Amino acid sequence: MKSRAAGRNRGFTLIEMMVVISIILILLAVAIPIYSHSIAREREHNLRQNLETLNRVIIQYTLDKQKPPKSLDDLVQAKYIKVVPEDITGRVDTWQTESADAILSLEQTDTDGIIGVHSGSNQTASDGTAYSTW
Repeated sequence: MKSRAAGRNRGFTLIEMMVVISIILILLAVAIPIYSHSIAREREHNLRQNLETLNRVIIQYTLDKQKPPKSLDDLVQAKYIKVVPEDITGRVDTWQTESADAILSLEQTDTDGIIGVHSGSNQTASDGTAYSTW
């Protein structure tokens, strides 16, 4: 008789299972928004780095060649960068370029090209500004 009574004590009741599942769901409800916010922050940080790199390389190219690049592909062909980085949209063809209208050095002979880059996204950043204004 004792062996049958001991067998009934094994396992979990439905109430215990529901309590454990409820606790797990509560923890997930707290963790998922934090995780998605950190992913968005990292994407924005990556965009800022890509913008800084592209704009710095455009200036370097202009100073070295005494003319601004005609496109971002000129930077790749001249080996200033390996590839054109992705915009926050996940594509490389959405970058918005600024036309060159200023001379950066006395040796510069041409102003026909690009002098800067902005994101081509129409989305809004976590700080409330549009990505296209960065």
